[in-house]
Amino acid sequence: MIVFQGLLFALLFLISPAGWAALDFEDAAFPEFVTSARGLAMGNAYINKTDDAWSAFYNPAGLGTVRQPQFHLLNLHMEVSNAFLDAVGSVGAVTDLPRNITGSFDAQQIREKLVTNQGDISHLRANLFPNFTVRGMTLGYFLSQRNRAVINDDVANMFEFAERRDQGPVFALNLPLFGGVFKIGASAMYVTRRELYKTVGPTDPITIADTDYKKGSSLQVTLGTKLTIPVALLPTFGFVLRNATNNDWEGAGAGGVPDDIPQTVDGAFSITPQIGSISRLHIEVNYKDLGDRYDTSASRRLGFGTELDFNRRIFIRGGLGDGWGSGGIGVRSKAFIMDLTTYAVDRNSTGFRKKEDRRFVLSLSSGF
Repeated sequence: MIVFQGLLFALLFLISPAGWAALDFEDAAFPEFVTSARGLAMGNAYINKTDDAWSAFYNPAGLGTVRQPQFHLLNLHMEVSNAFLDAVGSVGAVTDLPRNITGSFDAQQIREKLVTNQGDISHLRANLFPNFTVRGMTLGYFLSQRNRAVINDDVANMFEFAERRDQGPVFALNLPLFGGVFKIGASAMYVTRRELYKTVGPTDPITIADTDYKKGSSLQVTLGTKLTIPVALLPTFGFVLRNATNNDWEGAGAGGVPDDIPQTVDGAFSITPQIGSISRLHIEVNYKDLGDRYDTSASRRLGFGTELDFNRRIFIRGGLGDGWGSGGIGVRSKAFIMDLTTYAVDRNSTGFRKKEDRRFVLSLSSGF
Protein backbone atom coordinates (compact mmCIF):
# COMPACT_ATOMS: atom_id res chain seq x y z
CA MET A 1 0.00 0.00 0.00
CA ILE A 2 2.82 2.38 0.90
CA VAL A 3 4.56 1.62 -2.39
CA PHE A 4 1.33 2.28 -4.30
CA GLN A 5 0.86 5.64 -2.55
CA GLY A 6 4.43 6.59 -3.33
CA LEU A 7 4.02 5.76 -7.01
CA LEU A 8 0.75 7.69 -7.16
CA PHE A 9 2.35 10.74 -5.55
CA ALA A 10 5.25 10.64 -8.01
CA LEU A 11 2.83 10.35 -10.94
CA LEU A 12 0.86 13.38 -9.78
CA PHE A 13 4.07 15.37 -9.57
CA LEU A 14 5.18 14.38 -13.06
CA ILE A 15 1.90 15.20 -14.76
CA SER A 16 1.35 18.50 -12.97
CA PRO A 17 2.33 21.62 -14.98
CA ALA A 18 4.35 23.01 -12.07
CA GLY A 19 6.39 19.83 -11.96
CA TRP A 20 7.95 20.71 -15.28
CA ALA A 21 8.88 24.28 -14.23
CA ALA A 22 11.93 24.03 -11.99
CA LEU A 23 12.62 27.00 -9.77
CA ASP A 24 15.78 28.77 -10.91
CA PHE A 25 17.47 32.19 -11.12
CA GLU A 26 17.60 32.68 -14.88
CA ASP A 27 15.37 35.71 -15.32
CA ALA A 28 14.94 36.38 -19.02
CA ALA A 29 16.60 39.77 -19.27
CA PHE A 30 18.69 40.21 -16.13
CA PRO A 31 22.05 38.41 -16.55
CA GLU A 32 24.21 40.63 -14.29
CA PHE A 33 25.92 39.19 -11.20
CA VAL A 34 24.97 42.32 -9.25
CA THR A 35 21.96 44.41 -10.24
CA SER A 36 21.52 48.15 -9.88
CA ALA A 37 18.29 49.55 -8.43
CA ARG A 38 18.74 52.45 -10.84
CA GLY A 39 19.02 50.09 -13.80
CA LEU A 40 16.10 47.92 -12.71
CA ALA A 41 13.86 51.00 -12.53
CA MET A 42 14.72 51.56 -16.20
CA GLY A 43 13.62 48.08 -17.25
CA ASN A 44 17.26 47.03 -16.79
CA ALA A 45 18.03 48.94 -20.01
CA TYR A 46 21.19 50.35 -18.50
CA ILE A 47 24.10 49.45 -20.78
CA ASN A 48 24.65 52.98 -22.12
CA LYS A 49 23.50 54.99 -19.12
CA THR A 50 25.67 53.37 -16.45
CA ASP A 51 28.17 55.92 -15.17
CA ASP A 52 29.07 54.54 -11.74
CA ALA A 53 30.62 51.49 -10.07
CA TRP A 54 27.88 49.23 -11.49
CA SER A 55 29.56 49.70 -14.89
CA ALA A 56 31.69 46.70 -13.92
CA PHE A 57 28.58 44.50 -14.22
CA TYR A 58 26.55 46.27 -16.94
CA ASN A 59 29.15 47.81 -19.28
CA PRO A 60 32.76 48.56 -18.23
CA ALA A 61 32.91 51.26 -20.91
CA GLY A 62 30.62 53.32 -18.66
CA LEU A 63 33.52 53.97 -16.28
CA GLY A 64 34.67 56.61 -18.75
CA THR A 65 31.75 58.83 -17.70
CA VAL A 66 32.26 58.61 -13.89
CA ARG A 67 32.17 62.23 -12.73
CA GLN A 68 33.97 62.12 -9.36
CA PRO A 69 35.87 59.62 -7.18
CA GLN A 70 33.81 57.54 -4.76
CA PHE A 71 34.79 55.29 -1.89
CA HIS A 72 31.63 53.60 -0.64
CA LEU A 73 31.96 51.21 2.29
CA LEU A 74 28.20 50.81 2.65
CA ASN A 75 26.67 49.71 -0.60
CA LEU A 76 23.52 47.72 0.12
CA HIS A 77 20.86 46.49 -2.31
CA MET A 78 17.77 44.74 -0.89
CA GLU A 79 14.85 43.47 -2.93
CA VAL A 80 11.82 41.34 -2.17
CA SER A 81 8.83 40.06 -4.11
CA ASN A 82 5.14 40.63 -3.45
CA ALA A 83 4.81 37.04 -2.29
CA PHE A 84 7.65 37.49 0.18
CA LEU A 85 6.03 40.60 1.66
CA ASP A 86 2.69 38.81 1.96
CA ALA A 87 4.33 35.82 3.65
CA VAL A 88 6.50 37.57 6.23
CA GLY A 89 4.08 40.45 6.83
CA SER A 90 1.07 38.27 7.58
CA VAL A 91 2.70 36.17 10.30
CA GLY A 92 2.77 37.64 13.79
CA ALA A 93 2.96 41.23 15.01
CA VAL A 94 4.89 44.10 13.42
CA THR A 95 7.66 43.58 15.97
CA ASP A 96 8.12 40.07 14.56
CA LEU A 97 8.99 41.40 11.10
CA PRO A 98 12.81 41.49 11.53
CA ARG A 99 12.78 37.90 12.84
CA ASN A 100 10.49 36.80 10.00
CA ILE A 101 12.81 38.32 7.41
CA THR A 102 15.97 36.69 8.77
CA GLY A 103 14.09 33.43 9.26
CA SER A 104 13.02 33.43 5.61
CA PHE A 105 16.55 32.34 4.65
CA ASP A 106 15.69 29.01 6.29
CA ALA A 107 13.81 26.61 3.99
CA GLN A 108 11.53 25.20 6.67
CA GLN A 109 10.53 28.61 8.02
CA ILE A 110 9.75 30.08 4.60
CA ARG A 111 7.67 26.99 3.73
CA GLU A 112 5.54 27.58 6.84
CA LYS A 113 5.03 31.22 5.84
CA LEU A 114 4.04 30.33 2.25
CA VAL A 115 1.23 27.95 3.18
CA THR A 116 -1.37 30.67 2.58
CA ASN A 117 0.41 31.96 -0.56
CA GLN A 118 0.61 28.82 -2.67
CA GLY A 119 1.64 29.33 -6.28
CA ASP A 120 3.48 32.60 -5.61
CA ILE A 121 7.29 32.79 -5.61
CA SER A 122 9.00 34.25 -2.58
CA HIS A 123 12.05 36.13 -3.87
CA LEU A 124 14.71 37.73 -1.68
CA ARG A 125 17.96 39.24 -2.89
CA ALA A 126 20.65 41.05 -0.89
CA ASN A 127 23.73 42.55 -2.55
CA LEU A 128 26.77 44.16 -0.94
CA PHE A 129 29.29 45.96 -3.14
CA PRO A 130 31.85 48.12 -1.28
CA ASN A 131 34.07 49.75 -3.86
CA PHE A 132 36.52 52.48 -4.77
CA THR A 133 35.69 54.08 -8.12
CA VAL A 134 37.29 56.85 -10.15
CA ARG A 135 36.93 57.79 -13.78
CA GLY A 136 38.27 54.87 -15.75
CA MET A 137 38.61 52.36 -12.89
CA THR A 138 36.74 50.54 -10.14
CA LEU A 139 37.97 48.12 -7.51
CA GLY A 140 35.64 46.33 -5.11
CA TYR A 141 34.24 43.14 -3.66
CA PHE A 142 30.71 41.88 -4.23
CA LEU A 143 28.45 39.52 -2.33
CA SER A 144 25.06 38.54 -3.73
CA GLN A 145 22.64 36.24 -1.91
CA ARG A 146 19.40 35.13 -3.58
CA ASN A 147 16.71 32.89 -2.12
CA ARG A 148 13.52 31.75 -3.84
CA ALA A 149 10.78 29.41 -2.71
CA VAL A 150 7.32 28.33 -3.82
CA ILE A 151 4.61 25.88 -2.80
CA ASN A 152 3.13 24.84 -6.13
CA ASP A 153 -0.64 25.27 -6.36
CA ASP A 154 -1.28 21.94 -8.10
CA VAL A 155 -2.35 18.49 -6.97
CA ALA A 156 1.09 17.53 -5.61
CA ASN A 157 1.75 20.81 -3.71
CA MET A 158 5.49 20.23 -3.95
CA PHE A 159 7.72 22.73 -2.15
CA GLU A 160 10.65 24.11 -4.18
CA PHE A 161 13.52 26.01 -2.59
CA ALA A 162 16.52 27.57 -4.34
CA GLU A 163 19.52 29.46 -3.03
CA ARG A 164 22.45 31.09 -4.83
CA ARG A 165 25.40 32.94 -3.35
CA ASP A 166 27.95 34.69 -5.56
CA GLN A 167 30.95 36.57 -4.24
CA GLY A 168 34.38 37.72 -5.28
CA PRO A 169 36.72 40.61 -6.07
CA VAL A 170 35.98 42.93 -9.00
CA PHE A 171 38.40 45.04 -11.03
CA ALA A 172 37.46 47.09 -14.10
CA LEU A 173 39.25 49.51 -16.42
CA ASN A 174 38.17 51.88 -19.17
CA LEU A 175 40.05 53.38 -22.11
CA PRO A 176 38.59 56.44 -23.93
CA LEU A 177 39.55 56.99 -27.57
CA PHE A 178 39.07 59.84 -30.06
CA GLY A 179 38.44 62.38 -27.34
CA GLY A 180 36.02 60.11 -25.50
CA VAL A 181 33.73 59.54 -28.47
CA PHE A 182 34.57 55.84 -28.37
CA LYS A 183 35.12 54.02 -25.09
CA ILE A 184 36.16 50.46 -24.42
CA GLY A 185 36.26 48.75 -21.06
CA ALA A 186 36.89 45.42 -19.38
CA SER A 187 36.03 43.99 -16.00
CA ALA A 188 37.29 40.83 -14.30
CA MET A 189 35.38 39.10 -11.49
CA TYR A 190 36.67 36.01 -9.73
CA VAL A 191 33.27 34.56 -8.90
CA THR A 192 32.78 31.90 -6.26
CA ARG A 193 29.31 30.39 -6.53
CA ARG A 194 27.31 28.14 -4.21
CA GLU A 195 23.82 27.14 -5.24
CA LEU A 196 21.08 24.77 -4.20
CA TYR A 197 17.87 23.52 -5.83
CA LYS A 198 15.65 21.33 -3.67
CA THR A 199 12.15 19.87 -4.10
CA VAL A 200 10.29 18.05 -1.32
CA GLY A 201 6.74 16.95 -0.59
CA PRO A 202 4.36 19.31 1.22
CA THR A 203 4.86 17.63 4.61
CA ASP A 204 8.26 15.97 4.14
CA PRO A 205 11.07 17.09 6.46
CA ILE A 206 13.63 19.33 4.79
CA THR A 207 17.18 18.06 5.11
CA ILE A 208 20.00 19.81 3.28
CA ALA A 209 23.36 18.06 3.00
CA ASP A 210 26.65 19.33 1.60
CA THR A 211 26.12 17.08 -1.43
CA ASP A 212 23.01 19.12 -2.30
CA TYR A 213 25.13 22.19 -3.06
CA LYS A 214 26.79 22.86 -6.37
CA LYS A 215 29.97 24.88 -5.95
CA GLY A 216 32.65 26.34 -8.16
CA SER A 217 34.85 29.31 -8.95
CA SER A 218 35.35 31.04 -12.28
CA LEU A 219 37.11 34.08 -13.68
CA GLN A 220 34.38 36.03 -15.48
CA VAL A 221 35.56 38.68 -17.93
CA THR A 222 33.16 41.27 -19.36
CA LEU A 223 34.07 43.50 -22.32
CA GLY A 224 32.09 46.61 -23.26
CA THR A 225 32.07 49.45 -25.79
CA LYS A 226 30.26 52.77 -26.18
CA LEU A 227 30.19 54.99 -29.24
CA THR A 228 28.66 58.44 -28.71
CA ILE A 229 28.13 60.58 -31.79
CA PRO A 230 28.85 64.23 -30.81
CA VAL A 231 25.68 65.76 -32.26
CA ALA A 232 22.36 66.88 -30.79
CA LEU A 233 20.61 64.21 -28.70
CA LEU A 234 23.96 62.39 -28.24
CA PRO A 235 22.96 59.12 -29.97
CA THR A 236 24.97 56.30 -28.39
CA PHE A 237 25.55 52.67 -29.37
CA GLY A 238 26.80 50.10 -26.90
CA PHE A 239 27.75 46.42 -26.91
CA VAL A 240 28.69 44.08 -24.09
CA LEU A 241 30.32 40.64 -24.31
CA ARG A 242 29.80 38.53 -21.18
CA ASN A 243 32.08 35.65 -20.18
CA ALA A 244 34.40 36.89 -22.92
CA THR A 245 37.03 34.22 -22.26
CA ASN A 246 34.38 31.46 -22.13
CA ASN A 247 35.58 30.15 -18.76
CA ASP A 248 34.05 27.17 -16.99
CA TRP A 249 33.71 26.47 -13.26
CA GLU A 250 36.62 25.01 -11.31
CA GLY A 251 36.90 23.43 -7.86
CA ALA A 252 33.69 21.40 -7.85
CA GLY A 253 31.87 20.87 -4.57
CA ALA A 254 30.42 17.59 -3.31
CA GLY A 255 27.29 18.22 -5.39
CA GLY A 256 29.18 19.08 -8.58
CA VAL A 257 29.64 22.43 -10.33
CA PRO A 258 26.94 24.98 -11.24
CA ASP A 259 25.64 25.17 -14.80
CA ASP A 260 28.00 26.86 -17.24
CA ILE A 261 27.55 30.57 -17.84
CA PRO A 262 27.02 31.05 -21.59
CA GLN A 263 28.96 33.62 -23.57
CA THR A 264 26.43 36.27 -24.62
CA VAL A 265 26.34 39.62 -26.42
CA ASP A 266 24.03 42.51 -25.49
CA GLY A 267 23.31 45.57 -27.62
CA ALA A 268 22.04 49.05 -26.75
CA PHE A 269 20.97 52.35 -28.31
CA SER A 270 20.15 55.59 -26.52
CA ILE A 271 19.64 59.31 -26.86
CA THR A 272 20.05 61.98 -24.17
CA PRO A 273 18.35 65.28 -25.01
CA GLN A 274 18.96 68.31 -22.81
CA ILE A 275 15.75 69.48 -21.08
CA GLY A 276 16.25 72.97 -19.78
CA SER A 277 19.49 74.27 -18.29
CA ILE A 278 19.95 71.67 -15.53
CA SER A 279 17.93 68.67 -16.65
CA ARG A 280 18.43 65.82 -19.09
CA LEU A 281 16.19 63.03 -20.34
CA HIS A 282 17.86 59.73 -21.14
CA ILE A 283 15.98 57.23 -23.35
CA GLU A 284 17.47 53.79 -23.93
CA VAL A 285 16.62 50.44 -25.48
CA ASN A 286 18.58 47.23 -24.81
CA TYR A 287 18.43 43.89 -26.54
CA LYS A 288 19.94 41.20 -24.34
CA ASP A 289 21.52 37.96 -25.48
CA LEU A 290 21.65 38.68 -29.22
CA GLY A 291 22.54 35.07 -30.01
CA ASP A 292 19.71 33.67 -27.84
CA ARG A 293 22.03 31.45 -25.82
CA TYR A 294 19.41 31.29 -23.05
CA ASP A 295 16.71 30.17 -25.51
CA THR A 296 14.29 32.98 -24.55
CA SER A 297 11.78 34.75 -26.79
CA ALA A 298 12.94 38.04 -28.30
CA SER A 299 10.07 39.99 -26.73
CA ARG A 300 11.33 39.07 -23.26
CA ARG A 301 14.91 40.13 -24.00
CA LEU A 302 13.95 43.69 -24.97
CA GLY A 303 14.24 46.41 -22.37
CA PHE A 304 13.20 50.06 -22.54
CA GLY A 305 14.13 52.72 -20.01
CA THR A 306 14.01 56.46 -19.34
CA GLU A 307 15.62 58.62 -16.69
CA LEU A 308 14.93 62.30 -16.04
CA ASP A 309 17.54 63.92 -13.81
CA PHE A 310 17.49 67.30 -12.17
CA ASN A 311 20.96 68.76 -11.68
CA ARG A 312 22.31 65.21 -11.25
CA ARG A 313 20.77 65.15 -7.78
CA ILE A 314 17.16 63.96 -8.15
CA PHE A 315 16.10 61.25 -10.61
CA ILE A 316 12.76 59.97 -11.89
CA ARG A 317 12.85 56.69 -13.81
CA GLY A 318 10.56 54.40 -15.76
CA GLY A 319 10.87 51.44 -18.05
CA LEU A 320 9.67 48.15 -19.46
CA GLY A 321 11.56 44.90 -18.91
CA ASP A 322 10.53 41.30 -19.57
CA GLY A 323 7.17 42.69 -20.68
CA TRP A 324 6.35 44.39 -17.36
CA GLY A 325 6.55 48.00 -16.22
CA SER A 326 9.15 49.38 -13.84
CA GLY A 327 9.86 52.70 -12.16
CA GLY A 328 11.63 54.45 -9.36
CA ILE A 329 13.12 57.57 -7.83
CA GLY A 330 16.61 58.36 -6.64
CA VAL A 331 18.64 60.99 -4.84
CA ARG A 332 22.39 61.20 -4.83
CA SER A 333 25.39 63.18 -3.69
CA LYS A 334 29.04 62.27 -3.44
CA ALA A 335 28.55 60.84 0.07
CA PHE A 336 25.05 59.36 -0.15
CA ILE A 337 22.88 57.58 -2.71
CA MET A 338 19.37 56.21 -2.23
CA ASP A 339 17.20 54.52 -4.85
CA LEU A 340 13.66 53.14 -4.55
CA THR A 341 12.54 50.85 -7.37
CA THR A 342 9.81 48.49 -8.44
CA TYR A 343 10.14 46.08 -11.35
CA ALA A 344 8.80 42.69 -12.42
CA VAL A 345 9.78 39.57 -14.33
CA ASP A 346 7.64 36.94 -16.00
CA ARG A 347 7.29 33.69 -14.07
CA ASN A 348 6.38 31.70 -17.16
CA SER A 349 9.38 30.18 -18.93
CA THR A 350 7.72 29.81 -22.33
CA GLY A 351 5.11 32.56 -22.77
CA PHE A 352 5.10 36.35 -22.61
CA ARG A 353 3.29 38.38 -19.94
CA LYS A 354 1.80 35.17 -18.52
CA LYS A 355 2.31 35.74 -14.79
CA GLU A 356 3.85 38.77 -13.14
CA ASP A 357 6.44 38.45 -10.36
CA ARG A 358 6.48 41.99 -8.91
CA ARG A 359 9.45 43.09 -6.79
CA PHE A 360 10.49 46.10 -4.70
CA VAL A 361 14.02 47.41 -4.19
CA LEU A 362 15.80 49.66 -1.70
CA SER A 363 19.41 50.61 -2.41
CA LEU A 364 21.63 52.64 -0.06
CA SER A 365 25.23 53.75 -0.57
CA SER A 366 27.32 55.86 1.75
CA GLY A 367 30.97 56.92 1.82
CA PHE A 368 33.12 59.74 0.58
